[in-house]
Amino acid sequence: MRVEFGELRIDEKARQNLLNVVETNWASGGPKVKKFEEEWGKLFDYKYNIAVSSGTSADLSACLSLYDFGARRGDEVIAPALAFAAVGESILLAGFKPVFVDVEKETLNINPGKIEEKITPRTRAIMAVHTMGKPCEMDSIVDIARRNNLYVIEDSCEAHGAKFKGKYVGNWGDMATFSYYIAHLVCCGEGGMISTNNDMIAPILRSVRTHGRKDGDLYFNHVRLGHNAKMNDLEASIGLSEIDRFWWTFNKRKENLNRLIERTMDLKEYAYFNTENSYESVCPHGFSVTLKDPKYNLAKLSKFLEENSIKCKRNFGSMPTQHKAFEFLGYKLGDFPEAEYIGDNGLHFGVHQYLTIEDLDYASDVLHKYFKRF
Repeated sequence: MRVEFGELRIDEKARQNLLNVVETNWASGGPKVKKFEEEWGKLFDYKYNIAVSSGTSADLSACLSLYDFGARRGDEVIAPALAFAAVGESILLAGFKPVFVDVEKETLNINPGKIEEKITPRTRAIMAVHTMGKPCEMDSIVDIARRNNLYVIEDSCEAHGAKFKGKYVGNWGDMATFSYYIAHLVCCGEGGMISTNNDMIAPILRSVRTHGRKDGDLYFNHVRLGHNAKMNDLEASIGLSEIDRFWWTFNKRKENLNRLIERTMDLKEYAYFNTENSYESVCPHGFSVTLKDPKYNLAKLSKFLEENSIKCKRNFGSMPTQHKAFEFLGYKLGDFPEAEYIGDNGLHFGVHQYLTIEDLDYASDVLHKYFKRF
């Protein structure tokens, strides 16, 4: 494919880090992971950083930590209906019930105006997902949470370095989760992080990622439910070099995203594209296209892009009503009209830092060729 979602290039620093790990004969969580946690925290002023094996394990660990603050199995966590499946999976695997809220078509994010009606005496947290790198309306969400004594988990897997009203995402809620999959700004091959500024939450998260052991205790003293979610030093070795060039990557990808936005301005009658308001800085995760009319046919658009060497993916879909995995929860089509519309009519493709101006202009030309038929 000419336009992929991301590309991993291992530089000399990463090679030396990897060689050092191999020579020590110890690849499990060690000094490289600790250094990676420290450097990640410095980027965005996160006080505590707990490196884990994936963004999914970060979400799961964040949910499991809620038991230390009075949550019980079967309690509820509010989440957007539209998001990557890991959001719903992590809530369910932690033993909670996901309570879904519809999203806004223009932003792909949870609709704050629909959250409070879903709060019950069993609600314990709100998981706010910064979809496609666009920050949620965190001031409204935090206000709702504080008035109802709820925790806020910011799923920032696609939003490295994004800002909302002067604050980096992850500094609004009680904890934030990140993914280092290849499509994301920082790539470790695989891996994730949970960041928090809360002195009480941090040791719980460190315990949860290692089968609920007492924090700092290597022996078999399991004080809470947990799982094996440790990052290893091989992944951290790659991540350290990615952190060194984080802002170069961010700015390059932002240039790419802005170029595509500018070159598709004349297509706004056909689709919703990425937007950025004056009070936010969107993370350039990908270029999103949500058709304004189903007649433009997402399946045909997807096929056309793929045939022209542009790798694309659906804009997730409505977890509770468009994915069989969540069918047992009992929701039905029509319950989340905005999320379902996006699932039927939205896709995205990459804007990663190694794409050239020619690649971006090519992608724009392909989109124009498709919509020209209408």
